[in-house]
Amino acid sequence: MRLFKGKREMDSGSFQVTSKDFQELLKKFEASDDFLTFQFPNDDGYIISYFNSLVSVQQLHEQVLAVMSNQPKKVLKQLKGDIPMEDMKLTADLKDIQRLVLAGSIMIRYKQDDEMCLLIPCVHSVKRQISTPESEYTVVGSKEAFVESLDSNLNLVRNRLPTPELQSKEFRVGSISQTRIAVLYIDGVVNQQIIKTVIQRIEDIEYDTIVDISFVSQMITDNRNSMFPQLIDTERPDHLASVLSEGKIGIMLDGSPHALVGPNTIISFFSSFEDYFQIWNLGTSFRLIRLFAVLFSVLSSPLYVAVLTYHYQVIPTDLLPILISSRGVIPFPPIMEAIVLEGTIELLREAAVRLPAKVGSTIGIVGGIVIGTAAVEAGFVSNVLLMLIALAALASFTVPIYQISNTIRLIRFPFLIAAQLYGLFGIALCSAFILSHLLKLTSLGSPYLDPLYPLRIHDFKDSLIRLPFSKQKKRPQFLRTKNPLRIWKEAETRNSRNDIDE
Repeated sequence: MRLFKGKREMDSGSFQVTSKDFQELLKKFEASDDFLTFQFPNDDGYIISYFNSLVSVQQLHEQVLAVMSNQPKKVLKQLKGDIPMEDMKLTADLKDIQRLVLAGSIMIRYKQDDEMCLLIPCVHSVKRQISTPESEYTVVGSKEAFVESLDSNLNLVRNRLPTPELQSKEFRVGSISQTRIAVLYIDGVVNQQIIKTVIQRIEDIEYDTIVDISFVSQMITDNRNSMFPQLIDTERPDHLASVLSEGKIGIMLDGSPHALVGPNTIISFFSSFEDYFQIWNLGTSFRLIRLFAVLFSVLSSPLYVAVLTYHYQVIPTDLLPILISSRGVIPFPPIMEAIVLEGTIELLREAAVRLPAKVGSTIGIVGGIVIGTAAVEAGFVSNVLLMLIALAALASFTVPIYQISNTIRLIRFPFLIAAQLYGLFGIALCSAFILSHLLKLTSLGSPYLDPLYPLRIHDFKDSLIRLPFSKQKKRPQFLRTKNPLRIWKEAETRNSRNDIDE
């Protein structure tokens, strides 16, 4: 057999094709050194072409060439019936040929079928083994996390939801990358309007390369300029399976070990999936602690600046000497102290993230202690503010969803500026602006502040508090699901009553 590298000239007599467009496509393939072409079994045989970096050579020899060597020369349609492999395609469509060859298929041509190509999938896939979650690690519950393979991720979800109602709609996004993307939902539960909205927005994506699910999140959200995330990013298949049963939708991208979940409310970003693994009163307590920690993280340093700048009269008499002694040698106003410390915390965070794991944790701890102690001893900041900033940074780490933690980190600075300009009135004014923004914000068309606005008493059962599962008989109202009931016995009883009435 004769083997040709991609840039090597080929014998025109053996490689003639009738389509000029096909010739141009073949030249593009041959410009790459990992594109191989050879004739099998001799000069008058089949012409086999493939990308060596995408194809499993072992599968090619064992399942394709071994069968072809034992068969007489046949047209491609007959050859397709002899090779025992699935998803083979016989086509002359250049778009299908380009897509399948670049996806890891072998292209076989025969001189009697010059315009036709037999495409046989022999993909050499490099997959990472399923590991434990990193950003959503829990003590109890599943220890499986999504990987970069879309098929593996679908397998993890379907193993948890073995029902024919679980639907997966696949598309391709990116004019160059042609990345597979899947929309998951449970038919008969999810609101079809949400599915239509998501599919329409995915089909409207016009970008050359989509390499991660975060690209999709930024392109399909309702308000792309908002600092508040509207879709939750999860790496846990059990989390995705749970929210799908609620009536939400999931979006997964090939090559990304995360999935998007929507629609969501702002309370969803402060609810940990681990809350459901504990008894309801403990889960509720931890959820309320998280909400209080977020408020403290955002407002502690702005309140310090506002009180010391404009409203020192509200400071208790017993606390006043401590504040005076801590600020007696500080040459800067409170706003400068707060900005210096907040900026230092952000620098330490970014440094810890960019460095290797072992070095990053050391930098975060040692750097914080050394810089904080040196700043207090040098008289740049007060020890009271240093303690408040440290507690605020610690409180921000209680947020279970990474996207909203970034929002909390940055939202402090507008509050600091407002506190410096107008004191407590400035904090109230900044809060009003953020609240008005949240009132208008939606997630895939659903209100972001549900159940607070619009007020839905039923949805309070799993928002600020988490009641027992026996009390959560219906799915959240803001999802407008087809089947609102989650208790099977009650659902069957209601259906039987409807049948009797009819």
